[in-house]
Amino acid sequence: MSSLEEPLGLDKLPSLSTIDSGLGYCWIEGKTCGSLNSYKEDFKEYRREAFIWRHHKRENTHNESENRYPSKHTTNHQQNLYCNDTGPRDITNKIFKGMPSFVRIVEVGPRDGLQNEKNMVPTSVKIELIHRLVSSGLSVVEATSFVSPKWVPQLADAKDVVEAVKNIEGARLPVLTPNLKGFEAAVAAGAKEIAVFASASESFSKANINCTIEESLARYRDIINSCKKLDIPVRGYVSCVVGCPVEGAISPSKVAYVAKQLHEMGCMEISLGDTIGIGTPGTVIPMLEAVMEVVPVEKLAVHFHDTYGQSLPNILVSLQMGISVVDSSVAGLGGCPYAKGASGNVATEDVVYMLHGLGIKTNVDLRKILQTGDFICKYLGRPSGSKVAVAYKM
Repeated sequence: MSSLEEPLGLDKLPSLSTIDSGLGYCWIEGKTCGSLNSYKEDFKEYRREAFIWRHHKRENTHNESENRYPSKHTTNHQQNLYCNDTGPRDITNKIFKGMPSFVRIVEVGPRDGLQNEKNMVPTSVKIELIHRLVSSGLSVVEATSFVSPKWVPQLADAKDVVEAVKNIEGARLPVLTPNLKGFEAAVAAGAKEIAVFASASESFSKANINCTIEESLARYRDIINSCKKLDIPVRGYVSCVVGCPVEGAISPSKVAYVAKQLHEMGCMEISLGDTIGIGTPGTVIPMLEAVMEVVPVEKLAVHFHDTYGQSLPNILVSLQMGISVVDSSVAGLGGCPYAKGASGNVATEDVVYMLHGLGIKTNVDLRKILQTGDFICKYLGRPSGSKVAVAYKM
């Protein structure tokens, strides 16, 4: 999740290396644990209840594997990992207890993935990409954003894209609208679902959408009220849920506040985004716990960037906490223009591979999504950001 309006110059922002200190630590009731020993001691009590989500029990169906990926390397090996009768059953049950039997993947590649591409992607390629993604079994594909072409020229064809794909059956195609003007243009083009974008970081909000957090919430309240009149569902995003390239670590309470506001306004789902990809399970768990105190878990999704290679472990702990909606981008496309070195979104191929390996259904055909990633990467002229895609070609 990134650039929507006038960007802040990169020369004014620190690189990821300058904000790393402390962001790998775990917040526990407002404290940060600086050393391994203090972390273990403070986390000891917290850990006892960390994965016992009393209000959101889910059926454990990890033995109902639907791994559609015909891997020449690991299909049988994956099944043995979670069906191994020789392992300690009590530990296995604790690990899988509460995991969803089905995960809905929200594909953000056509918008979040392509918006930072320097070379213009033809409208026809974007439309073909969306068709391929839907045909792979993805039921939600974020199509584009109705933002000023002055600041995001890559998405200047939003109207043409929506008009071309709006009647695709079997999928929801939300579009991002940063303001009322963008919302009106989206509706005129035929958009049937809207997304709005707020930040848990005051500095990032000002840099990304030129307004404070409170001003952005007031703006989105107007959009959501307009959507209600037209019976248009709204998805909310919260960015910088773990850290910000300017402010550093973000308190879970700030994330919970913004998420609660969007929920109370009427957002049917709220995606929590680690925009610069610095989160670890130790920082993601307390963030999710804080948000789940004010927003029902069934209304939440997670959105991880893979800058430090932590996306999959972060998704795994999110699943253990009851989350059943995950954002991802085909071939790992995307990035954040506000943090030097921030890489793209977690790759859809990698997420599907992991979920199928856990016996969690997605309705996504892994072979087709691999082919789709290959399609867009060939056009962009670079290798896939998906480790599964790279391994499958070996």
